[in-house]
Amino acid sequence: MPENQGKIFKLKSDFKPSGDQPEAILKLLNGLKRGIKKQTLLGATGTGKTFTMANVIEKWGKPTLVIAHNKTLAAQLASEFKEFFPKAAVHYFVSYYDYYQPEAYMPVTDTYIEKDAQINKEIDRLRHASTQALLTRRDVIIVASVSCIYGLGSPEEYERVNLKLKTGMKMDRITLMKKLVEIHFERTNSDLNPGQFRSIGPRVEFMPVSETIMYQVEFSSGKIEKIIKIDPVSSRILEEEKNIFVFPAKHFITEEDKLKIAFKNIRNELNIQLKKFQKEGKLLEAERLKRRTNYDLAMIKEVGYCSGIENYSRHLSGKKEGEPPETLLSYFPHITSTGKEFSNQGVSQADGPRGSAPRARGDSDPGRKDSLPVPDFLTIIDESHVTLPQLVGMYGGDASRKNTLVEYGFRLPSAKDNRPLKYKEFEERIGQVIYTSATPGEEERKESGQVVEQIIRPTGLVDPDIAVKPITQKGKYGGQISDFIEEANSAVNKGFRVLATTLTKKMAEDLTTYLKDKGMKAEYLHSDIKTIERIKILTQFRKGDFDILVGVNLLREGLDLPEVALIGILDADKEGFLRSETSLIQTIGRAARNSSGRVVLYADTVTRSLEKAIDETTRRRNIQISYNKKHNITPKTINKKVKDITEEMEDEHKKAVDTELSMDLELFKRVFSKEKSNNGKNESAAIKNLMLSDKERSKLVYSKIIKIKEKEMNKAVKELDFETAALLRDEIMALKDKLV
Repeated sequence: MPENQGKIFKLKSDFKPSGDQPEAILKLLNGLKRGIKKQTLLGATGTGKTFTMANVIEKWGKPTLVIAHNKTLAAQLASEFKEFFPKAAVHYFVSYYDYYQPEAYMPVTDTYIEKDAQINKEIDRLRHASTQALLTRRDVIIVASVSCIYGLGSPEEYERVNLKLKTGMKMDRITLMKKLVEIHFERTNSDLNPGQFRSIGPRVEFMPVSETIMYQVEFSSGKIEKIIKIDPVSSRILEEEKNIFVFPAKHFITEEDKLKIAFKNIRNELNIQLKKFQKEGKLLEAERLKRRTNYDLAMIKEVGYCSGIENYSRHLSGKKEGEPPETLLSYFPHITSTGKEFSNQGVSQADGPRGSAPRARGDSDPGRKDSLPVPDFLTIIDESHVTLPQLVGMYGGDASRKNTLVEYGFRLPSAKDNRPLKYKEFEERIGQVIYTSATPGEEERKESGQVVEQIIRPTGLVDPDIAVKPITQKGKYGGQISDFIEEANSAVNKGFRVLATTLTKKMAEDLTTYLKDKGMKAEYLHSDIKTIERIKILTQFRKGDFDILVGVNLLREGLDLPEVALIGILDADKEGFLRSETSLIQTIGRAARNSSGRVVLYADTVTRSLEKAIDETTRRRNIQISYNKKHNITPKTINKKVKDITEEMEDEHKKAVDTELSMDLELFKRVFSKEKSNNGKNESAAIKNLMLSDKERSKLVYSKIIKIKEKEMNKAVKELDFETAALLRDEIMALKDKLV
């Protein structure tokens, strides 16, 4: 175990490792201590792989990166790790695009597709929270999607330009606003969002990009007099701060001196490329590139940013041609071969976000192999059989698109260095890694120093019973859909949930519509549904708002749904990615968290994939049943609290309204109570109150509050304080609902 690092994380759980977990934890930790670069945890679905890894994280005591293959799974893992480590910094880092159409050009049809993106501001805030946590403490767990291997901007620059504000320091209002603009904060005259500021009289208010708390800085005689932390919705003062650090609002940031050098290098590259195009007779391409580049440089010069600024990242960061970009991995701590640590030590804000030691650069001097820093963090690749192929394939797809853009004059050649990491570069930057999967691929098995099996579930649950039924049935039911409906009704009547997997999104939507027409409560889930909405649908499913969830392949890896007792795999004999051995085993595993779990495979022929999946499931089931008999264990369905990461993303405005309402109601009830027993004063009012029923008394209380709130709202509107007015308006609406 790393020296002095065992107490960084403190695991909170009502359970202790059981089944195969204790042995798996011990083997994995021994592997880490022996310096094994790669290990695999082959954990059957529902055996508690996440709990096993949480124990490994606690005992190994290093910052940890967990990579998942999609946003939904990453959100679920982040939620679970937050429960295991409530005092640690557990963050969610995924692509902040709800919709993303990358810039592209199709020469055959002469079609240019401009970059089109819908940015989710909440996810962008969480990304900043991730990087800032890595720069300020060690007890950090980042749960990320494969977006973690894309260029992010230099951690050195991001950290260097952070703004320190301290009470008593010399600074006026104008200077603070200029400094906020320099680190890409935007000025606004209306409500604040993360990454914005506004000036009101002698004070400046701003909202850091990583949180939804507002800071109010007051000035007096050319100095900072107060720094007040405020709830931005209710305007309630939370506390006064002595000093704070404000990180940049964007990850791509460059100091002025480096920016001048970058401008010079960009113009030099532009001139070289223009001469090349002119020599080749590509006059249209030359003019296109000249206009685009000059416009972007003008934007960067004027406002410090431009759309697509990441395409100039090589010049802005000072990197050489072909050098790997800085990514989220660059923000994790590293140590040199001499043992000197380049890592965050959890310093206090008073000392700065980090010590004076410079950041380690994974490839700062390729010629000096002995001094290259070594990653000082643990990497866990969840559902590795799916995640690894994504990591391997990212670079190739991006390079093909960029080459076309460069060839036809839409981008400078240096834009090709704005790219995801190549897989080899990724491997060099992650240090020790643990793959986890119920179905590890050949890559993991071949490269791992050891493969640790975890098949026995702590709950005693066994792999589900499997039934194979023909797709084209004759007689009573007449086909797979009719049979599935009967099976589903039987499961729902027993209080269980049901999953159905189809081959296409259209089939999922059509089946959902058909089930609803039959009076069944069903919804579908596929990749067209936005990130946060997907998480909400799964939560509603677990809560029982509907009974049947229909999907394609999003229902396979990592979705923890213990309420599901039946899975219907439609068209199971259609060989392909969605009906491969791996996919089938993973889908079957979704029913392994319920003691009544059962899977129906609809197939006219038993394919090779079906045969392998059934054989492997049967092998594991036999091992599990044998273990249960030996230890006299009765399988029990997992009882898991319904909770997800979106609870933290609840609308702050609604929270403030609810808080204000509860406080006001409590206050008025106390006042009304005193009025009722006023020791002889105002006897007629007291007698009148005593004669009222509880229902009438409640109505009177609500009516009084509404009148007072309406006066306060009208006053706020006259003073142009629309934020407070909006809050009061929603309080009045909620009170009127209660009155009705």
